[in-house]
Amino acid sequence: MRFLTRSLIGLFLTALTIGLLSYAGTTLYSAVQARLSEEPFSRPARERVVSVNVVTYTPERIQPELEVFGEVRSRRTLDLRAASSGRLIELAPEFAEGGRVQAGTVLARIDPVDAESALAVARADAGEALADLREAERGLVLANDELNAAVTQAGLRDRALDRQRDLETRGVGTAAAVESAELSAASAQQSVLSRRQAVAQAEARINQARTMVDRRNIALADAERRLEDTQVIADFDGTLAEVSVVEGRILSNNERIAQLIDPYALEVAFRVSTAQYARLLDENGQLRDIPVNLSLDASGIDLTASSRITRESAAVGEGQTGRLLFAQLDAAPGFRPGDFVTVTIVEPSLARVARLPATAVDAAGNVLVVGEGNRLRVEGVDVLRRERDDVIVRARGLAGQDIVTERSPLLGAGIRVSPVRPGVPPEPPAMVQLDDERRARMVAFIEANTRIPDAVKTRMLSQLAEPEVPAELVERLESRMGS
Repeated sequence: MRFLTRSLIGLFLTALTIGLLSYAGTTLYSAVQARLSEEPFSRPARERVVSVNVVTYTPERIQPELEVFGEVRSRRTLDLRAASSGRLIELAPEFAEGGRVQAGTVLARIDPVDAESALAVARADAGEALADLREAERGLVLANDELNAAVTQAGLRDRALDRQRDLETRGVGTAAAVESAELSAASAQQSVLSRRQAVAQAEARINQARTMVDRRNIALADAERRLEDTQVIADFDGTLAEVSVVEGRILSNNERIAQLIDPYALEVAFRVSTAQYARLLDENGQLRDIPVNLSLDASGIDLTASSRITRESAAVGEGQTGRLLFAQLDAAPGFRPGDFVTVTIVEPSLARVARLPATAVDAAGNVLVVGEGNRLRVEGVDVLRRERDDVIVRARGLAGQDIVTERSPLLGAGIRVSPVRPGVPPEPPAMVQLDDERRARMVAFIEANTRIPDAVKTRMLSQLAEPEVPAELVERLESRMGS
């Protein structure tokens, strides 16, 4: 009996459990079907408006500036070299790196003992050659005197011969006397020829002596030059650089000891492209007289100077392109040879052009223009110059229109935008005042809507708590409540 009772109780509990589970399943199924049958909440489609920075296209006359980089050089740079070998015995106090020297200053002296000895020998040789010349000149005088005496004696012999012949003709003289007179005259003529030969030899000796004097004078001048070469003298006012010797060093011939640079005869050399070079030419193909501005950033302090283009290189150079130009610096305090400077060239002005940020123009030369209804359209422009972060363009029909200054993948033709002009603060959002009934309905809708995240709910409720509510929020809530 007890077993039967427990069996009945077990069957009852089992049936009750199955019934409860069936009811729970039916309830869950009904809830799911009701949820699925509900219309999904759809947020109203709204057009996205992008805020963009714009600038007004204003045609004007602009003078472009070409910016390149160049190197400052000195037009007068001299390598100081030892013209003779020997020991360096003296250096000027200014002979140091950066030392300023005046023209004619003796910068260094090489031991002159050998040069002085060679000069003394050359002077002695020159004196000896001069003495030989004087002796030869005296010999010529004596030879001429002897020649004159021989000529006179020959004349006397000739007259004596004439008398003997006259006497023989008259029958007074003899043939032997005439013959003896003829022999004496011939002997006198022979003596004249000998004296003339002596005069010629004396003249030749003078010529040889004069040649020797010239040679000795040349040797003397060479010795004097070698003595002068023992001194290194500054040829012009300048500054010393690359000093590489000290007193007591043995120098070899033609060894460089320093470099003399004129710090005031400066010029800047810079290279431009062929296209840029073509813009600097006039109608005759010659370089224009264009001003050039230089700047050097020295630890935050800009050194500036003005100049003008003076010449161009004769050849391009192997492995190089463009043109190498030179501008002479007349007054450039603070600049030194070797400075790497920024060169700004003022080009001829361009009419009816505008300056835009480089980010406003794409690679195809197109810009985005804000048209009717603040919608974008694409327009083409001609890019004439590029200056740093700007471009100089020319376009037709864009005067007074707004150009987007910064392009992005989100922007394109037909996109609606909100223009933001430089220096003009954005317009504040429109605000409306709500009555208590509308405000309460909106608050209730927000609190009852489970699809709105808690953070968004909190922000919306805080905005609705203010006296004035953004019109955009009111429009969004009313559109949702109406749907």
